[in-house]
Amino acid sequence: MRVLSGIQPSGTLHIGNYFAMMQPMIRFQEEHQLFCFIVNYHALTTVSEGERLRQGTLDAALDFLALGLDPERAYFYVQADVPEVCELTWILNNHAPVARLELAHSYKDKLQKGFTPHNGLFSYPVLMAADILLYQANVVPVGKDQKQHLEITRDIAMRFNHAYGETFVVPEAWIDEHTAVVPGIDGQKMSKSYGNTLEIFCPEKELKKKVMSIVTDSTPLEEPKDPDKCNVFALISLFLGEDEKKDLAERYRAGGLGYGTVKKELFSRMWEYFAPYRARRAELAADLGELHRIMRMGAEKARAVAAPTLEAVRAKVGLSY
Repeated sequence: MRVLSGIQPSGTLHIGNYFAMMQPMIRFQEEHQLFCFIVNYHALTTVSEGERLRQGTLDAALDFLALGLDPERAYFYVQADVPEVCELTWILNNHAPVARLELAHSYKDKLQKGFTPHNGLFSYPVLMAADILLYQANVVPVGKDQKQHLEITRDIAMRFNHAYGETFVVPEAWIDEHTAVVPGIDGQKMSKSYGNTLEIFCPEKELKKKVMSIVTDSTPLEEPKDPDKCNVFALISLFLGEDEKKDLAERYRAGGLGYGTVKKELFSRMWEYFAPYRARRAELAADLGELHRIMRMGAEKARAVAAPTLEAVRAKVGLSY
């Protein structure tokens, strides 16, 4: 089975990215053909500083490799290193109804948050469709907030197949119902755009400061607390086994447990969990020449898969003559 997913280098990657996308991707490489990429074309919709995008791309590559992605086993590449996706995006634009794109939740959400409306934001789902269809992916792991984009991809693929004959695999969404939305330190969904993140490779003092600033309610220390309504409990649960979660939930309900105590436990757990990955990342960052070699290799592998799809599309729409 061919599995595909990507991540934006629009900011430092955080534990929401890790548990919702990166960890599942790394597991997929064990049994499936994995296409995992850094979506720097998509990042252009919100990042306008060239140096920030360059550094973000390198950092995202280092993070993935440090966390266990195997470039020999998976297809690991940078989106903009496969220019075929841009041509396919233009072709697919002609099969993407404006009315369908206008309904995209992410577009409307960004407008509500004050982003300047432009065609990059509006046609974001078409580029995402090209990312997926170019490689004939069978399955696309998505969060619930991205499910609509995958539905648009399926719609575009079916429209194209109806017009020109079977060309694209119509992908299926994979949603891990057991992966809850990871809350940020302010209680909203953890997101780079909200500035409420706990970064995977955050420096120790900064991480501790952020953890201790997680928003909680004003329940007195001696009173029972509801673990299901606590941001700190939701975050530390990511690093606990089932028995440990049950024990901690009982401590919450019994009373006498302060949020500050749980925050300290969260910091300790998170710092220890990512310790071996920090060491690996430091090794990789010391040899950027090797990192660039890995990404070039990934682009070559990806382009070899993309080329036959694009050639078939060009022939069917009449661009080959």
